[in-house]
Amino acid sequence: MSGEDNILKLVDADAAETYRLQDQIGFILRKAHQRHVSIFASHIADLTPPQFAALAKLADVGETSQNQLGQLIAMDAATVKGVIDRLKARGLVKLTRHEVDKRRLLVSLTPEGRDAVARLVPAAERITAETVAPLTAKEAATLMKLLAKLA
Repeated sequence: MSGEDNILKLVDADAAETYRLQDQIGFILRKAHQRHVSIFASHIADLTPPQFAALAKLADVGETSQNQLGQLIAMDAATVKGVIDRLKARGLVKLTRHEVDKRRLLVSLTPEGRDAVARLVPAAERITAETVAPLTAKEAATLMKLLAKLA
C-alpha cells in the first residue's frame, strides 16, 4: 500500500467518524416537513396536505384526468387514486368517464369542494406564513428558490 493510499484511508476514516445525521439534507428536510405537517394539522384538521393539494390544484385547473392531477401535485397514480377516493367519499370531488376514452377518469370539484377550497385557502396562506416565520422575507424567498432547484 502506497503512502497516498494510507492518506486516503485516513481521510475516509475521518469522514466516517464525522458523519452527523443531523447535518444531512434528508434529515433536515424531514424535520422541516414534520414541522410543516404539524402546523398544517393545527389549521386544517379535517384534510391531509395531499388532499388539500388535490383540491387546490383542481380549483386552479378545473376538470382533469386523475393521472394528470397526480402529475400536477407530484403524486404517483396509486397515491392520487387513494386521495381522490377519500375526497369523493366526502362529496368534495366527482369522477366522470371521458366522453371519447371511456377508460379515462376525469375528476372535478363538486360545489362543496369549491366551497371548501375557498374557505381553506386563507388557512393555507397562514400555514405557509407560520412555516417560514423563523426566516426573513428574503431568506424565505431564497429557500423557495433553492428548494425549487432540488425538486
